[in-house]
Amino acid sequence: MALTEFDKNPRMANRFRGYLPVIVDVETAGFNAATDALLEVSAVIVAMDESGLIDITDSKTIHVIPFEGANLEASALAFNGIDPYHPLRLAVSEHDALSKIFSMVRKAVRAQECQRAILVGHNPAFDIGFINAAAARQGIKRNPFHPFCTFDTATLGGLAFGQTVLARAVQAAGMSWDNDQAHSALYDAERTARMFCRIVNDWDRRRKIDDVEQDNANASLQT
Repeated sequence: MALTEFDKNPRMANRFRGYLPVIVDVETAGFNAATDALLEVSAVIVAMDESGLIDITDSKTIHVIPFEGANLEASALAFNGIDPYHPLRLAVSEHDALSKIFSMVRKAVRAQECQRAILVGHNPAFDIGFINAAAARQGIKRNPFHPFCTFDTATLGGLAFGQTVLARAVQAAGMSWDNDQAHSALYDAERTARMFCRIVNDWDRRRKIDDVEQDNANASLQT
């Protein structure tokens, strides 16, 4: 079986077509990215070691001040338990929050010699929608994420473990889940990142074993 570029040179830039997966989770005051407040954003960086395995290397979470005129749905705030104006949140503006997250992501993209970041999430259409809406609202041009392509861990969890709910997929992957910490952007992002790394690493190990077995089978047919 022909070797891929990743097989020859296992590095992140060769694994996902030049994209760096960055796991993101947001907490919001509703479902409408155009009108509802972005309240928390967390990003988790993964990197690849010399053997081609990926793992978490950095993370950042930022509490966000609702933008002027933002809608705050009471049901959403009751669900995530966030008081948007609590003085101990140490929240910053949308512009400052995204600038800090984007700076970390761009640094990781450069360090791993990738071309761009791709958002990984358990409901990535929701996350990228709020990220893109906030960036547009704040006039931020240098968004490091692909504007619409994402990796969906609900689908990957269903494929790998038969579970699409984040808590159940994480537990099916053999990892712990704490309901008391759930719906914090950082906790959900880190659990999602752990599961993503597990799925990718298991796939790559299995593929290498399959390649060896196929090569051996081919050699047997030729003798």
